[in-house]
Amino acid sequence: MSKTESTPKERKPRADAQRNRERILEEAKKAFTRVGGEISLDEVARLAGVGPGTLYRHFPTREALLEGVYTAEVEKLAREARQLAQTLPPGEALRAWMLLFVDYIATKKIIAPALNSIVGGATPVFEASGALIKGAIQALVTRAIENGDMRADLDPLDLLRALVGVSNVASAPEWQDSARRLVDILLLGSKPQA
Repeated sequence: MSKTESTPKERKPRADAQRNRERILEEAKKAFTRVGGEISLDEVARLAGVGPGTLYRHFPTREALLEGVYTAEVEKLAREARQLAQTLPPGEALRAWMLLFVDYIATKKIIAPALNSIVGGATPVFEASGALIKGAIQALVTRAIENGDMRADLDPLDLLRALVGVSNVASAPEWQDSARRLVDILLLGSKPQA
């Protein structure tokens, strides 16, 4: 390619196409949570108020839709961490994000097994999501430690492990209430000792 030739610029999706994609992802998340990974993709399109062709243009396979929902949830968590850090004091931002993480675990409990059954194991999607989540909590915990809200020896991953652990141990529907209570217990136990 000569210097005068240029590569085509990647076009931004049209606003209506972006809205359709977001609606599809939101309705798919609700449907997967309610019904599981076996819901008909045509039903997801109907729930999102789009035609099947629109859904398949964005997500040509069930795997692509599951990955899309999963990725959107993780990206939302990362965005929220940044937003909370800008708008709340450090300790409050960490608590608010951990409560959002409980909701993420609920979505993951539904989507991850379905995605695993389709692709047969861990995927690059899971690896990338892990890095985003670890980065988000690391930044929030570091900020809280610097502000004196948390102990200096706090390992951010311990907080995540505890929340994930309660979700894996508890199969009852009220595990989320238990996990939300655990957020406050964990944060109280992570305060600096006087």
